[in-house]
Amino acid sequence: MNRLAPERAARVVLSRVGEPGDPRLTGLVAELGAEEVLAALRRQGDAGDLGDDLAARLHQADPVVELEHAQRQGIRFVTPDDAEWPAALADLAHAPSLHERGGVPVGLWVKGPGRLDALLGQAVAVVGSRSATTYGASVAGEIGADLGRAGRTVVSGAAFGIDHAAHRGALAVDGPTVAVLACGVDRAYPAAHRRLLDYIAEVGAVVSEAAPGCAPTRIRFLARNRLIAAMSQGAVVVEAAIRSGALNTANWAAGLSRTLMGVPGPVTSAPSAGVHQLIRMRGALLVTDGAEVLEAVAPAGTHTLAPVQEPARKRDLLTAEQRQVLDAVPVQRGVGTAKIAQTAGLAPHRVEEALGDLRTAGFVEHASGRWRLAAQPSA
Repeated sequence: MNRLAPERAARVVLSRVGEPGDPRLTGLVAELGAEEVLAALRRQGDAGDLGDDLAARLHQADPVVELEHAQRQGIRFVTPDDAEWPAALADLAHAPSLHERGGVPVGLWVKGPGRLDALLGQAVAVVGSRSATTYGASVAGEIGADLGRAGRTVVSGAAFGIDHAAHRGALAVDGPTVAVLACGVDRAYPAAHRRLLDYIAEVGAVVSEAAPGCAPTRIRFLARNRLIAAMSQGAVVVEAAIRSGALNTANWAAGLSRTLMGVPGPVTSAPSAGVHQLIRMRGALLVTDGAEVLEAVAPAGTHTLAPVQEPARKRDLLTAEQRQVLDAVPVQRGVGTAKIAQTAGLAPHRVEEALGDLRTAGFVEHASGRWRLAAQPSA
């Protein structure tokens, strides 16, 4: 391995010794640079809040060994100085912390051939409940497929339920997808999704702020959620209970001014209660399929959908007066023009003209001086 640049080496060490998304660490690195922060921590030793927390790990971290070990597993370390660094992550520097997590990551560990800048240029997060219903999984899969067909990258967390369905939907149409983990990218979590993660690592990218070998913890999931939101132009929540972790991703998306969307479910469904609250109280845009998601995140004037409406029927083409006359024509027993004019409240000569037009159009029939509705009106 070529001589390691001091700033990159420092970021590798800090990525190993620090907790993902610790705002004390990310804030100092953003202000002073990783090299200066690491030097200060080493001078500080066990003294001070942050130094005391990281002291035990600092003595064991070797950036060269870390990178060589990662390279043997097909893992690379990406920093803000690299060309493929996702520019959208810079927005995290200006977003308020949530649950004591925040800030631009010190670096990202990536497994897979996909360049992050290319994959995340037009990305949409699709997240939701781990215990998804059949309805939720079906909708998430269809949205993932629709986004994939449009060339949009589906970003999610590879968890059970909605995440799994969204990834699979994208992969089913050979669409791009990125899995963001709360553990090292060399670990499969959940273990049942090892094959899914291996395949994403073959065709897209598996990403984590946590160094290889790190285990998933609750606080790391909260840190991971901010990356999912920041990497995407918008976030779709498909099923989320009131206390769902997916709502944390939604809160990050709102704080980062990303387009926040929610898929409604039955009003009696507990797995959709959190989504309904997002729509009702957080202004989330209601979406029902991938086309509506694309319309929401696309530039103005593109992917615009026509209003949903019933196909036009022949009766819709009649004038108001013709419809008024038609409503006055009996179904079975025919009547004369005068009776129809009386019922319709129109002059007889205008009714006569309208009846002629309605007869030509196949709505009415005339026999023995009497009018009635046609037995089989034209479609």
